[in-house]
Amino acid sequence: MFALRFAAFVAPFIALPAFAASADEWRSRAIYQLVTDRFATSNGSSPPCDTSQRVYCGGTWQGVISKLDYIQNMGFDAVWISPVVANVEGNTGEGEAFHGYWTRDINSLNEHFGSTDDLNALASALHTRGMFLMLDVVVNHMAATSNPPDYSSFSPFNTQADFHLECFIDDYNNQTDVEQCWLGDTTVPLADLNTENDDIVNTMYTWIKGLVGNYSADGVRIDTVKHIRKDFWPQFAQNAGVFTIGEVLDGNTSYVGPYTQVLDSVLDYPTFYPLTSAFVSPTGNLSSLVELVQQAQSTYKDGEFMTGSFLENHDNPRFQSMTQDQALVKNAMTWPFIQDGVPILYYGQEQGYTGGADPANREALWLSGYVEDKPLVNHVKTLNAVRKSAIASNGSFLTTPLKFLATTSSTLAVSKPPLLALLSNGGNASSPSWSVPNAGYAANEPLVDVVSCASVTADSNGGVSASSQGGVPMVLMPASALNKSGSVCSNLATGSGSGSGSGNAASAVGASGGIILAAALAAAASYMLL
Repeated sequence: MFALRFAAFVAPFIALPAFAASADEWRSRAIYQLVTDRFATSNGSSPPCDTSQRVYCGGTWQGVISKLDYIQNMGFDAVWISPVVANVEGNTGEGEAFHGYWTRDINSLNEHFGSTDDLNALASALHTRGMFLMLDVVVNHMAATSNPPDYSSFSPFNTQADFHLECFIDDYNNQTDVEQCWLGDTTVPLADLNTENDDIVNTMYTWIKGLVGNYSADGVRIDTVKHIRKDFWPQFAQNAGVFTIGEVLDGNTSYVGPYTQVLDSVLDYPTFYPLTSAFVSPTGNLSSLVELVQQAQSTYKDGEFMTGSFLENHDNPRFQSMTQDQALVKNAMTWPFIQDGVPILYYGQEQGYTGGADPANREALWLSGYVEDKPLVNHVKTLNAVRKSAIASNGSFLTTPLKFLATTSSTLAVSKPPLLALLSNGGNASSPSWSVPNAGYAANEPLVDVVSCASVTADSNGGVSASSQGGVPMVLMPASALNKSGSVCSNLATGSGSGSGSGNAASAVGASGGIILAAALAAAASYMLL
C-alpha cells in the first residue's frame, strides 16, 4: 500500500513538464533532425518508399515515440521534427506534401502524422527522458495547387488581400523581391503572406504562442526566414517564448549575420558550404573553412555559439551522394560536434544513406532496420559522448571559441579545451600526421583518442604529435576528463566525475527538470515520514 501511495505522490513530478527552453538551455544539446513521414511507422511496419514518387510513406508521431531509444542511445537529447500543420492534399503535380512545408491551414494538424493526442504524447515522451522537442514552422507562405491560387482554400488567411501580389523571385540580390515576391512555381505556387499587414502579423504572433504552448515545444526552427522583413522576427521570437533558430539560406556571413540580431540562432549555412567542399575530396580547400569560421566568429551576434551546425539536411544532397570514402565521411561528420555551436544530425546520415538532391535525400529510415552496431552510428555515439564529457569537465567549454592550430593544406587541428580535434581530408588511402606544439595540455599529460581508443601522451611542453591510419580523424581528450565507468574508452580513462560520456541523454536533464525532480524526491522523502 505504501509503495502505491508513494508512486502516486511522485508521478506528477517525474512526468516533467515542457522545459520552455531558453537559448542558453539549448547550448549543451545535440539535435536529431527527422522527416516525420520517413522516420518510423506507428505499427513498426516497413512499407516500401520510393522517394522519386514524392508521396506519403506512412511515418507518424507515434512512430517517432517508438524509436526514441534509438535516438537517445546515440546521445541526442533534442529532436527536430518536420512541420506539423495541415498541408495541401493530393498529388500536386510535384508530389504530395509528405514533408510538411506546403501549409494549407495553420490551425489544424496534419492528420497523416497523427492526432493532437499523438503530438502531445511525443512531447511528453521526450520530456520524460529529459529531451527537448523542436517544432518546424513555415511563416512566410501558404501553398496552392493551382495558379492563380484558390485563396478560399487557405486558413485563416483566405483572401487575395492577405498576400503580396504574385511575382516569382528572379533576383535574389533585390531584398524587396526576396521578401515580397513568391517562392515555388506555377505548379505549386507558394503564396507570400503580406507580413506588412498588422492584422496578419498579430495573427502569426498569436499563432506561434499557441502552437508552442499547446504542444509543449522547447524550441522552434523557422523556415525561409530571409523572405520576411527582419523587424518582424523579434516579436515573433518573443511570442514563441522558447529558443528560435532560423533558416537563412545564404553562404555569406555578412548577409546572414544581421539575422542573428533578431533571432536566437541561425542554421550555419555559411559554414556548411566550405565544410562540404573541404572534406568531399582530397583536393578540398581546408583554408576556406578556417577563414569562413573566423569570419562568422567576428560577424554573428554571439560568434558561432548557438548556431546550428550541420553536414546534411532535407534541402541539400547527402554528403555520401558526393563521396563514399569513409575516412572523408567521418572527418566531415566530426565537425558539428567539435565546433562552437549546437550539433545537428539529419536522420539517416548515421546509417550511411546516400540520397542526392530532393527528393532522393528523404529516404525511409525503416529500410535501414535501425541497426545500431554500425560504424557511423558508433561514431556518432562517440562524438556525442565526448562532447558531453568536454562540457562536464570544463565549465566554460560552451562559451570558449574554438581556435585553429597548426593548419596545413590537408590537415586541421581544432582546439576547444579540453578537446583537440585532428582532422584531415586525405581520404582512406592516407596516413595523416599532426604536430601541434601549442596544444595547451599539461606536460606529459595522458590523452586518449576517443575515435580509436588509443593512448597519446603530450610532450614536455604540452604539445601533441600524432598520426592516423586510413585517414580517420582523431579527437583527443585528457584521460582524466573521461570516466572510468563511462562508455568512452573506459579502459584508458582515469576520471570519475560527471563527465562520464555515457551518451545517455536522460542523464542530462535540463536544469529546470532537474530542479523539479529534486524537489519531488525531497518531498517524497518527507512523505515517507507521514
